[in-house]
Amino acid sequence: MENLDRLVRELCKLPNETPWLEFKHNNYDPTMIGQDISALANSAALHEKSCAYMLWGINDSTHEIVGTEFNLQNLKKGN
Repeated sequence: MENLDRLVRELCKLPNETPWLEFKHNNYDPTMIGQDISALANSAALHEKSCAYMLWGINDSTHEIVGTEFNLQNLKKGN
């Protein structure tokens, strides 16, 4: 868990979102999530990154950790 905390802190230090990094606060639209994950994965490959990240609970403009008001596991659609 320590490595995950460190990774989140490092990603939040970036000045802006990137083609392979997206911050979300409470956006949980299943269609948007699916499209964004696909786009992030493609962008990571194009930018020669081994991973892409979509982080919930992060303020888009300040990159402050603010949490969310929902549980993604409860919103699962299909398989």
